[in-house]
Amino acid sequence: MTNAQESPVAANTFRADLDFLKKHTPIVLLESNGAAVAVAPDYQGRVMTSTVDLQGGPSFGWINRKVIEAGLLSDEDRKGQLEEHIYIFGGEERFWLGPEGGQFALFFQPNTKFEFEDWTTPAAIDTEPFELVEQSATSAKFQRNCEMINFSGTEFAMGIQRTVSLLDEAAIAASLGGTALPSGVKCVAYQTDNRLTNRGDAAWAPQTGMPSIWILGMYNPSPKTTVVIPFKAGDESELGLAVNDSYFGKVPPAYLTVHDDVLFFKGDGTHRGKIGVSASRSKGIAGSYDAVGGVLNIVTYNVQSAPSGYVNSMWEHQEKPYDGDVLNAYNDGSPAPGEPPLGPFYELETSSPAAALKPGETMRHMQTTLHIQGSKDQLDTIAQRMLGVSLDDVIVSE
Repeated sequence: MTNAQESPVAANTFRADLDFLKKHTPIVLLESNGAAVAVAPDYQGRVMTSTVDLQGGPSFGWINRKVIEAGLLSDEDRKGQLEEHIYIFGGEERFWLGPEGGQFALFFQPNTKFEFEDWTTPAAIDTEPFELVEQSATSAKFQRNCEMINFSGTEFAMGIQRTVSLLDEAAIAASLGGTALPSGVKCVAYQTDNRLTNRGDAAWAPQTGMPSIWILGMYNPSPKTTVVIPFKAGDESELGLAVNDSYFGKVPPAYLTVHDDVLFFKGDGTHRGKIGVSASRSKGIAGSYDAVGGVLNIVTYNVQSAPSGYVNSMWEHQEKPYDGDVLNAYNDGSPAPGEPPLGPFYELETSSPAAALKPGETMRHMQTTLHIQGSKDQLDTIAQRMLGVSLDDVIVSE
C-alpha cells in the first residue's frame, strides 16, 4: 500500500528521475549496496541515469523529460520538428553505430547532402527497442537484429548484443588501478559489453564501408564542470594532431586548453563544440570533474588492435574515411544565434575500431563508467592516479 504521507522526492535526485521514467517507459533497475543504475530497454538498452545512493543520491545522467513525456510522434507531427531527425531522450550511456558522416555514413542515405536537413538517426538506434533476454539484480542483457544502409548504398545485416553490469567493490578497485576507494567515498560503476555481428553473406570491407560501435553518454552540466582527457605526448609528424576540434567549428580558447599531454574542455552546456582524440594519442581513458557536486567521472574502454582504423564521422566526403577518433567529448549549446540548446548537457564518447567482419564474426567494445563522490582531497588522489593531473590544475585558461 502506498503511504499517503510519504515525503515528496527531492528534485534533481535519482529517485525523482526514476519515478518520472517509470511513468513513461519500462525501466530495469540494477542495484548493489545502495548504488543503482536505471536502464531503458525501449531506448536500446540505454543507461538513463545512475546514482551512488538510491534513497537520496544525485542523478548523474541528463534526461530530456519533455521528449520522453511526449513519446513517439506521428509522421505528421514529426515534420519540421527535431524528432524528424532524432529523438533526444537523453541518458548517460547509449548504443550507437558509426560513422555518422562521410561516404560510408549511416546517418545519411544515398543521394543526400551532408546537411542537417538530410541527417537522420537510424530507427534501430533511435526509436526501436532492444529485447531484454537476461536479467539479475546487477546485470541486464539485451539483443537486437536489424538492417541498415549507408550513404554508398551498402546494406548491412547486423546483430547487436549489449550487457549492462554493475561493478562490485573488487571490480571498482581493479578499474582504479588496483586501489580500493578511500573510506567515506561513494561510487557507482558499471560496465557495458557491446557486440556487433555481421549477419549477412558478404564481408564488411573498406571499399563499401565498415560500421563501428559508438557509445555516448549525456551528463548534467554545471558552471564548474571540466572534461579531462590525458593523451600521449609527441610530435604531430609522428602521432598526428593532439586534438581534433573542428567538428562544429573550431573550439574557442575559453572552452579548450591543450597542454603537452592533457586537455581540459568545458562541460558547462553554454557553447556548442566537439573534440576528438585519435587512437595514436589516446591513453584509453577520459574523465570530468564537477567541482559543484564534488564528483569525479571516469570513462575507460577496452583498447584493442585496429588494423582497419577508426571510422571518420565528419560531415563531408572524406579522403581518409578510416582515420577517425576513438575518444570524443561534446559540450552542448546554441547551434545558431537565437536558437535554444538541445539540452543543455555534455557528452563523453568512445568508439570501437572499424568492424572488418566476415559473415558470422563479432566485434566487442567494452566501456566502463565510474561516478565517484567525495571531498576534493579524496578525489584529487584518484584524479592524479587515473588522469595524471591534480584537481587544482583542472581548469580551462581564458
